Amino acid sequence: MPESTAPVRTDTPATALGPTALVFGVLSAVGAWVPALVWVTLPWAILAGALAVTFGVAAIHYARQGIGRMWTAVAGTALGGAGFAGTVTLLWALGA
Repeated sequence: MPESTAPVRTDTPATALGPTALVFGVLSAVGAWVPALVWVTLPWAILAGALAVTFGVAAIHYARQGIGRMWTAVAGTALGGAGFAGTVTLLWALGA
């Protein structure tokens, strides 16, 4: 049986860093790599990517200490990095 996802008394705010990074990473990656959405979500993709990487690195730190889940932290960091890099590359290519 899978483990429970209900919050327990010992949960800390650090537990939410991984899922938060994952959500921001998905928003950044979709905003940067889906051509129909690039012009609408460009500023948000940069911000979401930076936040995903920041929260993801913090979540990896806490996951190594046993607080939170490692896979959400790593996935959020990777998606945030890809979205941020894609958006910055697009801006650089348009400015050159």
